[in-house]
This record gives sequence, structure tokens and C-alpha cells, in this order.
Amino acid sequence: MADIPYIANSCNEQSEACRERPCIDMLTFLLNIFYVLFFLVTSTFFITVALVIKLFTFLFDKRLVWVHRWASVWASFYLWLLPGWKVEAAGRDKIDPSATYVVVSNHQSMVDIMLGYRLFFHFKWVAKAELLKVPFIGWNMMLNRYVFVKRGDRKSILDMMKEAETHLRSGSSVYIFPEGTRSETGEVGKFKSGAFTLAKRVGLPVLPIALSGSASTLPKGQYWLEGRHNMKVEALDPIPASEVAALSTKELADRARNAILEAMVPVVKG
Repeated sequence: MADIPYIANSCNEQSEACRERPCIDMLTFLLNIFYVLFFLVTSTFFITVALVIKLFTFLFDKRLVWVHRWASVWASFYLWLLPGWKVEAAGRDKIDPSATYVVVSNHQSMVDIMLGYRLFFHFKWVAKAELLKVPFIGWNMMLNRYVFVKRGDRKSILDMMKEAETHLRSGSSVYIFPEGTRSETGEVGKFKSGAFTLAKRVGLPVLPIALSGSASTLPKGQYWLEGRHNMKVEALDPIPASEVAALSTKELADRARNAILEAMVPVVKG
């Protein structure tokens, strides 16, 4: 569980309270209260429109493409408006909107979910089941029929693989964080085999996506926003289905991870 931050008139690194636990100044605290209220009000609007879209499209849009498009607008809305955040989206030209991919990327922060939406293409998230309990975020994920998994639960993992395969065979790409969890250091961890086993089983290309600069925005264990951040989300060259079939699962995972490492850019705060 994250430490409760100490709220001070100013955060002085020499103060005893700020050395013992995270410290935020009063202005940052008040801004975060405003952000939460803004999120609640605007998300009420976005989730209502999402329900209306689903109501009017469910008869002909079985893959929920239009609901996902609205979710992409919803997530991007905060990235566009949040002061201090600058996001560069690159590589959209490498994504074939008519193709189906197993999408993989590094995972540094809770903000990564919003960054994934910024590329504006259709996919289903594979997300931890705990997100279902989060108001608005969980509701949106249920509306979109995303895939949920309980980490460490073998049956849940097997069910996730089956559901992801069903989505892939129906033409929806599936987006997986193969590290399994957010990095605590910002360094890219080892890629687990699940996403790549899935790609080989279904015979589809793998689309690597590199996320840079999000590690310092909302790192693991932090739940408040502060500072200025430059971030980048970049779609890389897909690994063709023929190469997916030829490579071993480990070789495929290493290739995707190395491509992401090479594409990640050092992003300067501020």
C-alpha cells in the first residue's frame, strides 16, 4: 500500500516529515483535489455518452469499435488538457487499421493506459481484475468487453488466454503488458511468454509499442499528480506473422523487448 503523503506549506528535503514519507506541498494538494473533481464531473458525461453509443450501435457493431473510439477520445481528453503534460504520438502510419495484432508494450505507470488510447486504433485491453472496482474506469472497461485477469490465479490466466484468442479471431487486436505489472524503477523488465504464445497460436503479427516518459508521472505507489512531464507513445514496425511463426516464444519476446528498448527516448522533465 502506498504511503499517505505529508502535506506541507512547502516540501523541504531537509524536513524530517519529508524524509520519512512522500511529501506534497499545499498547492499541489489543492490542484489534485481539483483534478479529482474535474475527473468525476467529466467522466460522468463520457460514460453517459458511451452508454448511448453502445445502445445505438450494439446491433451492428459486435466488436464495439465505436465504443472503443469514444474511450480513446475520453482518455485523450485528459492528456490534451492536463497542464504540464505534453504527449507525442508517433508511428500511427505503421498500424494497418484493417489488420489484427497482438499488441505489446512496456509498462511504467497508470498513465500508460491513456497513452495506449492516443494511437486511436481498435483493440481490447488485457487488464488486471482490480480495475473493475475503479469507478468510471472499470465501467468503461466492462462496456468495451475488455479482458480481465487475476494475477497469480492459474484458472483466471487460462480464461484470459481463451477470451483474448476469441477477440483476436473475431478481428479485434489485443493489447497486453508482457512485463505483467508496472516497473518500480522505470526499467523495462523481462517479457513473459503469454502474449507471444497467443500470437503464435493464432498466427498473427505482433505490434510493439514503446512508451517513454510516463515513469515519473504516476509511478507505482503514487496516486497524486505533480510537475511537468514530456511523454511519447510510438508504434513500431510490426513483426510479421511469418516471422512470428518462425521464431521461438523466447526469441519473439526478446525481439519485441529489444525493439521497444531501442525506441525508448530519454525524456526530460519540465
